[in-house]
Amino acid sequence: MTAAAGAALEVDLRSPVPPFEQLRAQIADRVAQGVLTPGTRLPPVRSLAADLGLAAGTVARAYKELEGDGVVVTAGRRGTVVAPAPPTASADAVDAAVARAVALARGAGWDRSRVLEAMKRAWEG
Repeated sequence: MTAAAGAALEVDLRSPVPPFEQLRAQIADRVAQGVLTPGTRLPPVRSLAADLGLAAGTVARAYKELEGDGVVVTAGRRGTVVAPAPPTASADAVDAAVARAVALARGAGWDRSRVLEAMKRAWEG
């Protein structure tokens, strides 16, 4: 991960959202926005964990979930890199993303109407 792309990854330990999910969401967002491009190497698990003050297992879980979503690929000693092409959004992937968004909103204390309003704004872009 370049210095610019790696800058500003943050985890709020007071948040109701688990640290691995905060990290996963930030990296996925950067890939979706084109900040992290295909082939960009992510920092090694231990290095990123030390930088963020997290356990290595927390970062490893975020990377594993990103890999499961097709956002990154892990190539042994080569490390973890952004997947060569954006994943095709399957119905299961969309369902999983919506479920994560709802869990995040619930953890933040949002009610259903606020979540639906946020979804409407996102849909209308």
